[in-house]
Amino acid sequence: MARIFAPARTRSNVAVFTFIALWGCALSITRYSIPEEMEEGSFVANLATDLGLDVRSLVQRSAKLDVIHSKNYLDINKETGELIIRERIDRESICTTKTTSCFLKMDVILENPIRIFNIELEIMDINDNAPVFRRKTMPLDISEATPPGERFSLTNAVDADVGANSIKTYYLSESEYFVIDIQTGSDGSKYVDLVLSGNLDREEHSVHNLILTAVDGGLPPRSGTANIIINVLDINDNAPLFSQPVFAVNMSENTAAGTVVLKLNASDLDEGSNAQLIYSYTLYTSEKTQELFSLDPDSGEIRVKGVIDYEEIQSFEMHIQAQDRGANPLSGHCKVMVFITDVNDNYPEVTVKSLKSALTEDVSVGALIAVVTVSDRDSGANGEVELTLSQQRTLPFVLNKSSEGYFELLLSKPLDRELISKYEIILRVTDKGSPPLCENETITLDILDVNDNAPMFSQSFYTIHVVENNVPGALLTSLSALDPDLNENQYLVYFIMEKEIVNTSMSMLFSINPENGDLYALKTFDYEREREFLFHIEARDSGVPPLSSNVTVHIIILDQNDNTPLIVAPWRARGSLIEEVIPRSTDKGHLVTKVIAIDADSEQNARVTYQLLQITDSSLFSLDQYNGEIRTTRMFSYRDPRQQRLVIVAKDNGQPALSATVTIKISTVEHVRSFSETTEMPLEYDLFTDLNLYLVIGLGAVSFLLLITILVIIVLKCQKPKPKVLKMPPANRNSVISRNSMISQRSSTIADSTLISSDAYWYSLFLAETRKGKVVMRQPIIPKGAGYFVSSIPRSIGPSETTDSRASTLEYSK
Repeated sequence: MARIFAPARTRSNVAVFTFIALWGCALSITRYSIPEEMEEGSFVANLATDLGLDVRSLVQRSAKLDVIHSKNYLDINKETGELIIRERIDRESICTTKTTSCFLKMDVILENPIRIFNIELEIMDINDNAPVFRRKTMPLDISEATPPGERFSLTNAVDADVGANSIKTYYLSESEYFVIDIQTGSDGSKYVDLVLSGNLDREEHSVHNLILTAVDGGLPPRSGTANIIINVLDINDNAPLFSQPVFAVNMSENTAAGTVVLKLNASDLDEGSNAQLIYSYTLYTSEKTQELFSLDPDSGEIRVKGVIDYEEIQSFEMHIQAQDRGANPLSGHCKVMVFITDVNDNYPEVTVKSLKSALTEDVSVGALIAVVTVSDRDSGANGEVELTLSQQRTLPFVLNKSSEGYFELLLSKPLDRELISKYEIILRVTDKGSPPLCENETITLDILDVNDNAPMFSQSFYTIHVVENNVPGALLTSLSALDPDLNENQYLVYFIMEKEIVNTSMSMLFSINPENGDLYALKTFDYEREREFLFHIEARDSGVPPLSSNVTVHIIILDQNDNTPLIVAPWRARGSLIEEVIPRSTDKGHLVTKVIAIDADSEQNARVTYQLLQITDSSLFSLDQYNGEIRTTRMFSYRDPRQQRLVIVAKDNGQPALSATVTIKISTVEHVRSFSETTEMPLEYDLFTDLNLYLVIGLGAVSFLLLITILVIIVLKCQKPKPKVLKMPPANRNSVISRNSMISQRSSTIADSTLISSDAYWYSLFLAETRKGKVVMRQPIIPKGAGYFVSSIPRSIGPSETTDSRASTLEYSK
């Protein structure tokens, strides 16, 4: 058994002497066996039990482990007395020599008194190493002439394990040419030889790739592999071969010198110098042939060397040999036949006469453009020519053969310069030779423009939205037209086609830039007066004669919230206070009055709502925000003041909202005279508001323009009778009282009726209380035939039925 020695650990002199003196006290050797590669912390043995020691004495006597000649792979657990693995143990690194036994020697030392126990730990081998070849690739060169049975030595594999875990056998991958022979040495090592078992042929397999596998005897077994690359060396055993014994080649006369006629490529299955070939003419090839054709000895190319003339020789015959460069050269033969063909070596000619370089696009179909002649100096089929137009299907031209060799180029379809302004006409003349020769002649034809296209707008109808109160001169849109013609035929002028609306020309309302078609507004539009305009704009080119087109323009004026609501009921003089009188005994829900406001705007801008801005007592009255009705919410008490002041605002729904206010003073009395006790009293019509002022001015202007009408009106005014008195019967009086009519000390207003004329003039009906039950109405003079509306506006604003009557809607007493 091999032993491993190392210098003792250095200690102090006293310790050395003490250790030597007590060496004789050591007990007999204790042996243990463990496999290599155990995990750290693994249990080996219980030293305290095996050595007959008390576990507590291990700590008291400072027990320690001293490993001799090696690293400290183990340790003592002083609490349990167990010997444990401190670090993984690799048998191959401890016992480098390939022996079956491997021991670790160590001492367990106890102090007070000192005692030493000898421990030997046998490390048993496990199959943890696979066989390894020193050379992963083993190349071999073997001639294809090597006889079967020849042996070749191979590099052996090695295995660091020992015993049964070492190499057991070898295996060779499947091969029909090679096998292996395994031999065993005196020390039990396995050796392997490669043996040739068949005849090699490099032309079939030039390289053989084999895999040699070494397998050990462990459980489970491990293995290692190496590649064996066998290169088969060539011998000259194959003669050169041509792909065919006879080659036939057709070539044209006048072929240029240096042209390759044929490239011979013989093959030799050998390699190296045995496959290198030399090409040469044999004695059977004529001297004339060798003068006209050259043969490259290395590449086998046959090239033209002289001038080939079909009229002199029509064919050539060559006998060629290919020989390899082997020690004992081998050769192969073939025959090459060269046939000469006649060449069409004269190009046809084309000549253009009477050419017109430009045509107007309105030229008639069939017009002559040019006269073309063709010719060819060759004879036979090579001298017959054919003239064609390139891209004839897409060109508006046709060739008409007038006589032999003469053609007319004619116009076959109408021209349109806007589609194609220039034509490149390619005349192609081709002979009937083989191969045919051709010649091209290009004719450039410019197409001149005529004014045949009217201007075109991008759309036939334009709708333009313009918000009222626009700035005069503002750009509305650009109405540009396109004319595909050229020069003056495409220069466009824009103008508005005249049209009068209410004696106003469109050119006074709108303006268009004659050069670019920009449309401008010349005035500020008012939605309440003008809602839309419909007119035409014409674009005219400058051709002769000029062409034009027009487009319809629809201008739609959009409303702005630019009109403040106008309070028409209860009627009042400008800036005056409205006074209403009601009895204090009025019941809850009594209609005190109704505020009506109108707005000249439209849609949401004309939607009016009502709100209480100020009120003396908010518990007495309520206001309907939609119809403006003011009603009592409870009965009056003696504590309520006799006069109530209400400020009501009428606001539209525009953005931003506009509003108007009215102040109503409501007085309460103990007793109110019955409406039946009223006496006849003429209605005073002496209030002169701004609205009446505008009305008089408008009527005066109309009267000034229509003199005859003015004279008739003057006569009617001179003959106007006194106002009639309307007497109401008791039944009507009771109906009036039942409707809770609003009674004023000075005048009364029917709040839910508003008169709207078709000419946008507004009138109010004023009713006066009379002392004898009669109501006197003073009527303004309204032009005959002028229609007006009588409308009631509760929650929304809208006109009612139209009437042409000039009388009031109230009936007069007969």
